[in-house]
Amino acid sequence: MKKTLLYLAAGALCFTACQPKNAGEKPIEKNEITVADGRFTPEVMWSLGQIGEYAVSPDGKRVVYGVKNVSMEQNKGNVEFYLLSNEGAEPAEERLTTTAASEFSPVWLDDNTLMFCRGNEILSMDVKTRKESKVAECERGFEGFKVAPDGKSLVYISTIPVERPESINKLYAGLDKTTGRINEDLMYRHWDNWVDEIPHIYYVPLTNGKAEMNKAVDILGGDPYECPMRPWGGTEQYNYSPDSKLIAYTCRKKTGYDYAHSTNSDIFIYNTETGETTNISEGIMGYDQNPVFSHDGAMIAWESMERDGYESDKLRLMVMDLASGAKRDLTENFDYGVSGISWSKDDKELVAVVMYRGTLELFSFGQDGSIRQLSQGMHDINSFQMVGDNIYASQVSMQYPATIYAYNLGDEKAEGRKLSTYNDAILSQVRMGRTEPYWIKTVDGKEMLTWLIYPYDYDSTKTYPALLFCEGGPQNIVSQFWSTRWNFEVMSGAGYFVIAPNRRGCPGFGMEWLEEISGDYGGLCMQDYMSATDYFADNFKQIDRERIGACGASFGGYSIYWLAGHNHDVKGYDEGRRFKAFLAHNGMFNFEQQYLETEEMWFDNWDLGGPYWDWNNPQIKKSYANSPHLFVDKWNTPICVIHSEFDFRIVASEGMAAYNAAQMRHIPSRYLYFPDETHWVLKPQNSLLWHRNFIDWFDQWLKK
Repeated sequence: MKKTLLYLAAGALCFTACQPKNAGEKPIEKNEITVADGRFTPEVMWSLGQIGEYAVSPDGKRVVYGVKNVSMEQNKGNVEFYLLSNEGAEPAEERLTTTAASEFSPVWLDDNTLMFCRGNEILSMDVKTRKESKVAECERGFEGFKVAPDGKSLVYISTIPVERPESINKLYAGLDKTTGRINEDLMYRHWDNWVDEIPHIYYVPLTNGKAEMNKAVDILGGDPYECPMRPWGGTEQYNYSPDSKLIAYTCRKKTGYDYAHSTNSDIFIYNTETGETTNISEGIMGYDQNPVFSHDGAMIAWESMERDGYESDKLRLMVMDLASGAKRDLTENFDYGVSGISWSKDDKELVAVVMYRGTLELFSFGQDGSIRQLSQGMHDINSFQMVGDNIYASQVSMQYPATIYAYNLGDEKAEGRKLSTYNDAILSQVRMGRTEPYWIKTVDGKEMLTWLIYPYDYDSTKTYPALLFCEGGPQNIVSQFWSTRWNFEVMSGAGYFVIAPNRRGCPGFGMEWLEEISGDYGGLCMQDYMSATDYFADNFKQIDRERIGACGASFGGYSIYWLAGHNHDVKGYDEGRRFKAFLAHNGMFNFEQQYLETEEMWFDNWDLGGPYWDWNNPQIKKSYANSPHLFVDKWNTPICVIHSEFDFRIVASEGMAAYNAAQMRHIPSRYLYFPDETHWVLKPQNSLLWHRNFIDWFDQWLKK
């Protein structure tokens, strides 16, 4: 998440000292382990510190970042702040906080004063003395905040409860122990939560270092709309103007049925002096989000999608002149989307992250229409912050987790300079499997980027089993990402080649490639998987073509179910089966069932074409004819199914139905069910079980 640097005159605030809560508890400390054989295992992965939020000091010399250390025994983690100095020849790191409660949302006020959240408080710290003072407290807690450039106010995120209609409320009279839920509209649950509360942003004045919470103003006026938008939005979805008088924010002013069917959000500007609100993106029908004012206050930029209901439309870089209202799309002739935009200090350029041909890179977009690529390498830049011409980025690759890197606006395709070293002691003991890019011909003569990850103990004289990785999304890039669920180096450490194609529908290869998947789930995207598998089976003697499995989650889980029904009579493979084992996580199995169980209706309406009962629509017939449950009679390969109860995108009954189908067909099968996980598996011990099961399942069918 990109943060805006905040400035405040030193000494302008005077805080009352306070002690951190949970003072009697011990924080979870940094893990120190020995990796005996150099193998990267799930246990080694979870011993690494997870670098998350970060903020750069106004002078650009120091970075504070949060690290989540995990205790497998306690089945939890907590976040501590570390201070990274970039002043000397070598960057220096030191611990900044030591509490059992997690710190989050760091914001520099000046070069020595840091504000952040802990529990239900906003605190300030003198970085030299480590003395903490309380700025604000909120019973419902904070999800993040930003301070005005003039230091006289802040805007924080908190939540309001969703009120039931009085006609329903009266039914609960005297029933304080009931667990029943009554709903009369859609979007009553979203991704992984029941919608019992929604986030709002509040404007509150600061006086003598204290937030006057009794004067807090709900910028949305109590309306039942989200700001920021769930489930991904944070403080990047609103920003102050340089003179602190305006607050631009993102909001989709819809609820229930309308919310469930539309992606049309807008950019609103709230005037702190008059209380008036203006919609500046009205008429743009897709997502508009993450507004950023220019340094001179004359312009505002944001990320904008053109089409309503299409959540994977190209994210354009929209710039508006505030005086005239004129808008320009700086990416009109650029075939890739942008995110995380930031203005250069002279407002002549904007920098953004771009999904570009298999990696996430920094690009610069000039007001004169020029476009430059600033970074290039085997990495993903997930976010960045700018101070002057200096750029500080959170960067990952398939071979290392989030790490702070430095770039410069004057760079041309640079690889960046590594700054943080938090995980180096563990990573230096690991032999990672090398990663190579291959451009493979598809059945229709196009080229597809496919990553090949080698086993960690690779010996060219031996043969190894392989796993085909099927990406989710479905419009999601297979980049140089790092994950604690689909971690290619864990698969490598288990002794597997990994084949990871950027099949049809993956962004970063132009809009035509991206859009060829919508309405055609059983078409070219599935052929792409087969083409990639066959290419490596035919051309790499070190890959045992008779020991290839396939795995994936979400749309990748759907892909596994679909491939399971089309894994027969394949030429060139023993028993006519390309794949000898499958693993599907949280996948779509029955499209008709899925359509009425999911919550974001715009997704199925766009990608499938609409409801299954509209049989006069040719697109409906084509889409629903590719539902995997229609091909169960062709299943002939062992399959492991994983699903979680709190996945409200693809509900648990989908996985249960697929597993039951395999059992009834007498297909060797296994079902791993998590009653307390979501679309992801986030709890440490659950994740470790997930990985152990993953390795055990494929070892059983591909190594024996």
